[in-house]
Amino acid sequence: MVQLLSPAGALVHSAGTDEYLPFLERLTEDDHRRFYRDMVMVRRFDTEAANLQRQGQLALWVPSHGQEAAQVGSARATRVQDHVFPSYREHVVGMIRGIDVVDILRMLRGLTLGGWVPEEHGNFHLYTLVLAAQTLHATGYAMGMQLDGSTATGNPETDQAVIVYYGDGASSEGEANEALVYASSYQTPQVFFLQNNHWAISVPVTRQSRTPLYLRAGGFGIPGTQIDGNDVLASYAVTAKSLDEARAGKGPALIEALTYRIGAHTTADDPTKYRTPEELASWVARDPIVRFRSYLQGLGVEQEFLDAIDEEAGDFAADVRARTLELQGPEKDVIFDHVYAEPHPLMVEQKVWLDRYEASFEGDGS
Repeated sequence: MVQLLSPAGALVHSAGTDEYLPFLERLTEDDHRRFYRDMVMVRRFDTEAANLQRQGQLALWVPSHGQEAAQVGSARATRVQDHVFPSYREHVVGMIRGIDVVDILRMLRGLTLGGWVPEEHGNFHLYTLVLAAQTLHATGYAMGMQLDGSTATGNPETDQAVIVYYGDGASSEGEANEALVYASSYQTPQVFFLQNNHWAISVPVTRQSRTPLYLRAGGFGIPGTQIDGNDVLASYAVTAKSLDEARAGKGPALIEALTYRIGAHTTADDPTKYRTPEELASWVARDPIVRFRSYLQGLGVEQEFLDAIDEEAGDFAADVRARTLELQGPEKDVIFDHVYAEPHPLMVEQKVWLDRYEASFEGDGS
């Protein structure tokens, strides 16, 4: 397992990490501060969104508490020209790529069919609720990059790559394995970023696989690396290296980030039914934000900065709440207007039927 930052927040110089040190040298103090801000902001947003769901303002919420380091490090390793395919828990990745998080809440409130146009929001593609399907979307897109000649040209400033996020549960689905077959066969410019948070809803990862998940990559002829997913520096460095190699035409890679889902799978789930308090406590003690804060303090980052981030996160959450409560329902035409790219007679017929159906209730007090 690649670990560059110990649980106590100290840099680790161990065997096998030398190849990642040049990527750490790319980082400035401002980058370190940005990593910390990203993690604190999304943690506070996550809490606020869960509260909104419990208060009846969202149909569902998907927590990311505990997985901030894996997501922030990998997202900050992407370049502006890269394309990102999330599952439905990568809130901070979306934030980093330019998504307004209220658009995520708009979708989970049931007010939109997707949420955003990827090309207008940092090439951050739509959330995938049919989990593992995004691995095929990402692989197909990466194959398209090859056909378009937009990768492996030798220009790292413009060469493109794809990163796709999925979980340990999705890794057992057929789509994920089919995507790995095609990625390997076509040597796509792609990184599979597998967040192993130990639970596929109520199924433990130990029941899904008798070997570490990163070893599965070898069966497809793809290099696999396991990282400490609560170490934002490891996440950044390993992902940056893998993406650089993908853009250069060296093919796909798989990264397994060992982390933990502190909260429920979604707000429709009760994790107390299937995991022990002792297991949860052991992972709470490995909090990625606490770890990185200790590292920053060791570098001499002032307390005023840390306090200012906490205050900013509180203001951010309050703004998200206010704007969420102001959201209005869409016009019913949206149900029909975006099913097909061009007008379609079936959609026209259904829209007319709905208008006629609603009109039938006029005047009866309904």
